[in-house]
Amino acid sequence: MKTPINGNDLMALGYAQGEIIGIALKINRKRNGYTYEEMVSHYKNILETPENYIEDAVFSPLAIAIIEKANEKPEDLIVLNPNPKAYSLFGANHIEEGAKKQMDIAMQLPVTVAGALMPDAHQGYGLPIGGVLATNNAIIPYGVGVDIGCRMALSVYDIPETFYYENEAKFKRELIAHSRFGAGHGFQGQYKSDHAVLERGEFNENPFIKNLKDKAWSQLGSSGGGNHFVEFGILEFTQDDVVLNIPKGKYVALLTHSGSRGMGAMIAGHYTKLAKDNCKLPDQARNLAYLDLSSQLGQEYWIAMNLAGDYASACHEVIHTKMQKALGAAVLAKIENHHNFAWKEIWNGEEVIVHRKGATPAGKGVMGIIPGSMTAPGFLVRGKGEEEAINSASHGAGRQMSRTQAIKSITKTEMQTILRDHGVTLIGAGLDEAPMAYKDINTVMASQQDLVDVVAKFTPKMVRMADDGSRED
Repeated sequence: MKTPINGNDLMALGYAQGEIIGIALKINRKRNGYTYEEMVSHYKNILETPENYIEDAVFSPLAIAIIEKANEKPEDLIVLNPNPKAYSLFGANHIEEGAKKQMDIAMQLPVTVAGALMPDAHQGYGLPIGGVLATNNAIIPYGVGVDIGCRMALSVYDIPETFYYENEAKFKRELIAHSRFGAGHGFQGQYKSDHAVLERGEFNENPFIKNLKDKAWSQLGSSGGGNHFVEFGILEFTQDDVVLNIPKGKYVALLTHSGSRGMGAMIAGHYTKLAKDNCKLPDQARNLAYLDLSSQLGQEYWIAMNLAGDYASACHEVIHTKMQKALGAAVLAKIENHHNFAWKEIWNGEEVIVHRKGATPAGKGVMGIIPGSMTAPGFLVRGKGEEEAINSASHGAGRQMSRTQAIKSITKTEMQTILRDHGVTLIGAGLDEAPMAYKDINTVMASQQDLVDVVAKFTPKMVRMADDGSRED
């Protein structure tokens, strides 16, 4: 087995945290036949004499980046605000320090107006997952995230709870037949679906977006890797809901979680690079590079982001339509809410761009779905419009273990035991998605009682996820 080289190894050689280390680690993943010791030696030499590696087939990207960084004038960098505004925290006691530090940096951007951190927050890239940031006429691609427009969609059927238990085999058959998962996975030929979103004119306005249309078509109606799922469960209303016109009771429901697939990921990568090229921020803030919405690039990204969001919604619509037809059920209500997106909203009397990365809109009366884990309950909620939270709420329970930690510390037996204890049938998924890797959803919900009202509780019963270790979240 190859001995891995990590960021700490590089920092021990004198590399500073930031983009340079990212380039070095990308080269290391290929290794190119070098031993650990040889790679370390090259990394040391490149740092000392990068000019000797400019023409090197393997290390030239790193050498050039080091030289460019050395020649970067301090006056070229955008200055961060030394006296940033404070931001609101909900559930601060169970939010990791890494997420708080990322939010501290985001609040120093000269375009920042306000911020908030949701109780499911944990460290990510750019904005932390669970971070909400309002900016002045600026859009941050990594403030939106890689999986643009990722969302939850819930269909409530006119099917009583008892029918599910009497027909579990049918539900399993339809779940397998009408869902597909994993990074890069999609449909071919006659199995492709159609949707009006593919006829949108935006696909023809930009050559980069136009080249993504075939990928979008093949992946329409599929779900990503990581924490994305399609699941059946029981939704319980403890009282009549007048707004949804659903009487008190327990109903079979379908809940899906996925986003804009490969299309969204490629848009995120493309415009993040352009933002970094055009918005020179200090190393600690590089992943928060932003685009002026009045600029051509800003408008390009805004249009692409909205198209990706609508495409993500279409993917859910295809899944839910297929499942409804297969079950022959009537839908009593359909609720959908998304995260990893940016909205134009009025906050404190001014128009701002609100980024919600792993956080969802919770304006007054706005419906949302906040899932727990594959064994923990989720909640159908109605927003209260709390301004301190910038009209937002959490998008789930949030991770308390990284994927690597979960794989190392959770056994298959432990995972199977908790699934059995909760009566959950699981199709796919790895140990990185084990219920124990997530925070306690009840603690998270208790921390946001001022943000949302609970309308109904969703109990997972049959869950399908990617089983190939892929991720797009």
